[in-house]
Amino acid sequence: MNHTMPGDPAKENSKLRQEVRAALEAAWVPSEGYTAPNTDVYPWMWLWDSCFHALVWAELGQIDRAFAELDVAMTPDRSGFVPHMSYALDPERPVELWGRRGASSITQPPMFGHALARLPKPWPNSLATADETATRAIRFLLDHRSRTEGLIEVVHPWETGCDDSPRWDDLCPGDGFDIDRWRAHKVHLLESVHRGPSGEPLHNPDFAVGSVGFNALVAFNALEIQSLTGDDRLTESIDDLIAAIDARFDPEHRTWVDAGPTAQGSGAARTADGLLPLLVTRDEAARRMVVEELLDEDAYASAFGPRGVHAREPTYAAATYWRGPVWPQLAYLLWVALERGGHRDAAEVVRTTTVAGAIESGLAEYWNGDTGQGLGAIPQSWTGLALLMANG
Repeated sequence: MNHTMPGDPAKENSKLRQEVRAALEAAWVPSEGYTAPNTDVYPWMWLWDSCFHALVWAELGQIDRAFAELDVAMTPDRSGFVPHMSYALDPERPVELWGRRGASSITQPPMFGHALARLPKPWPNSLATADETATRAIRFLLDHRSRTEGLIEVVHPWETGCDDSPRWDDLCPGDGFDIDRWRAHKVHLLESVHRGPSGEPLHNPDFAVGSVGFNALVAFNALEIQSLTGDDRLTESIDDLIAAIDARFDPEHRTWVDAGPTAQGSGAARTADGLLPLLVTRDEAARRMVVEELLDEDAYASAFGPRGVHAREPTYAAATYWRGPVWPQLAYLLWVALERGGHRDAAEVVRTTTVAGAIESGLAEYWNGDTGQGLGAIPQSWTGLALLMANG
């Protein structure tokens, strides 16, 4: 496998920077202050997308847009719940699906902690209390969400961002996974969400999954927020959550396993999001095994980044949405985990192959790891994360 960027690295970096800037400029929504992931396919604002966009804008030197993006994304209600989508361009649009005006009624991984930790200070007045806002949003998840085996439950697969992951296959109605049945069921799952007095999502008896990937991102972002505030009141909650995550490691399959109704089945599927606990794990044996998996060409390693599903997983499909392609935001997070964990050789492999994939795919939403073929929306704004990786 070639672990180097194609052509001259300096020229490739310059070209990548130009392409990323052009993609984000074209997707900027000036009236609302956010970047559409793709203006044709995804014109609205998504929570974790915007947090990633803030990082990319900062890397491009446009700090004002980075701050604006976070300001729009971080809009918790009085409970601390942050919707995963904003429909500011058409506030009536979400009413039929979500039952509320202007925004969705579920959340997404709280990547604002990481974004805030990376953005330079001083922050503008609009974000003067952003660390307090972020703490309150994290507290909503830590204190009010239902738990299973110590893990925070997600109320819908969309909350994880990994919409059609093999990890949810056991919860697809009928005999085995079928994309049409699953799409219909995802809409149906919105009806069974139990909500608090402000409409905040607390539990879903039909999807009471303790996703290790989602929980790892909660813990990681809580740690990032704590690094900003120096407030140790989150420490016990973070420690308990990390311990619950690490209790889910399966050394036979070399992955962390989701808790809840899928624990004995599809919740053990070997997926890239199932490796996100690498960001926070305190289990050194688990860490070593996962690093080996990320370097194994028969597992996750491919010419154009870490596969979204282990190559030997029965459900692996290199070009099918959430069933095997490389996802740049997951590759970025795994790279961060490897860098911070001191696994420099593995981090370099993930870095160079992912950057190569972003370039080869035309900044695609996701891509085939073996060929680099761009898939989904092209270009997709969050693939600008490759610029952060290219610059190390």
